[in-house]
Amino acid sequence: MSGNAPLIVTALFERSEQSWFNHLRREHFPPERNVVEAHLTLFHHLPPSVADELKHRLSQATRGIRAPRAKVSGLMTLGRGVAYRIEAPELTAIREDLVAAFAGLLMPADAGRWRPHVTIQNKVTPVLAKTLIKALERDFVAREVEIAGLASWWYRGGPWEPHSRHMFA
Repeated sequence: MSGNAPLIVTALFERSEQSWFNHLRREHFPPERNVVEAHLTLFHHLPPSVADELKHRLSQATRGIRAPRAKVSGLMTLGRGVAYRIEAPELTAIREDLVAAFAGLLMPADAGRWRPHVTIQNKVTPVLAKTLIKALERDFVAREVEIAGLASWWYRGGPWEPHSRHMFA
């Protein structure tokens, strides 16, 4: 079923937090480019050959494990967009284990330093991005968010297709 489609790995937020991020994304993301829900990407591109092992490792990382603590700690500019910075040390540790497991198969973007974030605006002019970040910074208050699970997705150019979903205890 996978063909040559790469896999994406994301963290899943608790329902109310997911709704909050989705609302911001609908409000600020160019509608024609907003084809997936707001997400926190752990890996952008894993080869389809690791599909079964990935499912197994994500299951091991979540089964019986308490949800990792996470915090929206600030805003970050993406140049042509805006994202919320996420601090999640326990999630970072899970990701580091996966980096070690798939080391030889990672694209440079996934092998390098991880900057956890949720993009709420992208592919706009730098002026529009600067305007939004200034507006959001005025009222910004750090907040805890709950990471409910981990998921993997097939990427085929449009909306992502579910591959696996693994919830924390």
